[in-house]
Amino acid sequence: MKRIALVSVLLTLAGCALDGDHSDLRQKMAAVKHKPKGQIEPIPTFTPYSPYVYSAAAQRSPFSRPVLESEQRLVGRKLDVAPDLNRQRELLERFNFDALSMVGTLSRGGQLWALIDDGEGGIHRITVGNYLGKNHGRVVNASETQIDVLEIVPDGTGGWIERPRALTLEEKDN
Repeated sequence: MKRIALVSVLLTLAGCALDGDHSDLRQKMAAVKHKPKGQIEPIPTFTPYSPYVYSAAAQRSPFSRPVLESEQRLVGRKLDVAPDLNRQRELLERFNFDALSMVGTLSRGGQLWALIDDGEGGIHRITVGNYLGKNHGRVVNASETQIDVLEIVPDGTGGWIERPRALTLEEKDN
């Protein structure tokens, strides 16, 4: 049985080799070899990235509500107003004030805690004295329905002013 298989394989190979008219294949190979060789384009050069230094960090954010003259007169400009830049920053100071919302309150041991939604799915509790928002906002008063915040913002002339803000409790309709 092995001999028959071996003989049939040899006959098949011999049949392929005896079909010797491969002139068309040889012509095609010769035409390909005579074509001019191509050149690979050089890798394009890229200009290196130069980082941008943001130098307006101490100025009012263009996305925040401008300071109204009536608010400025109400609070008034004080020469001793300036944020404490050496103070340890709190978690809610990473968020814009407009992104925060008051969603409830807790009372524990006679102290009222406001529940603040950071807009990213987190709920945080704060009380009087805590800070929130990017403009050095300190909670100065808290009630069941509202927290009052005093922000320290640049006045545009190199100084600082205090700006009152408030977060009110948001009720959801069912």
